[in-house]
Amino acid sequence: MFSIPEKLQAVHEIIGNATAMASRPADSVKLLAVSKTFGADAVLAAAEAGQRAFGENYLQEALDKMIAVKAARAAFPTADGIEWHFIGPIQSNKTKAIAEHFDWVHTIEREKIAQRLSDQRPPELPPLNVCLQVNISGEASKSGVAPDQALAVAQIIAVLPRLTLRGLMAIPEPTADVTQQRAAFRQVRELFLKLQQNGLALDTLSMGMSADMDAAIAEGATIVRIGSAIFGKRDYS
Repeated sequence: MFSIPEKLQAVHEIIGNATAMASRPADSVKLLAVSKTFGADAVLAAAEAGQRAFGENYLQEALDKMIAVKAARAAFPTADGIEWHFIGPIQSNKTKAIAEHFDWVHTIEREKIAQRLSDQRPPELPPLNVCLQVNISGEASKSGVAPDQALAVAQIIAVLPRLTLRGLMAIPEPTADVTQQRAAFRQVRELFLKLQQNGLALDTLSMGMSADMDAAIAEGATIVRIGSAIFGKRDYS
């Protein structure tokens, strides 16, 4: 049984190999450890091993975890400097807490949600880093703006005063076929380049998870969202 630090190191090695294969700089891909359903002890174990960015899907679970991590800082000084990313669906009644407690939001898909996050971001905090979620595979069950609407929505988000639009996030339809994985991620990258060409200063492609991170990195991912490969199988019971 491998420990969290050991599994974290293995993921970094996979990322390093994939970036080298893609002829990309070694530091061009950031690891977001998806800690949803795992406790503060798991976050602290990863933080002790040097991990700083953590992704959460469920608001109340995340807020409770933040309190527990903060309370443990005396024993775990490396818990300082943790960066919290919200990567779950966003309901209107959750925007205030998200705006107050997170550093990044990856899952904006509507102007209304973006406006509320901007309005509710506390003035003493830096602007909230955000990504526009794109439903690149057109799945009815997936969140995200349609690719042909992405530019218009991104242009609206980009001028909101308390947000910084960093880029795009996508979760393509799952497949074990690497060629299909790469084709979907390539579509996201091409959309990203289109938005840049239209004057948006983007620098982030949040795409790729445990099963397809190699393909995502080959197609330009700058953030990969990895959970089970670090923390193990999730128990949703």
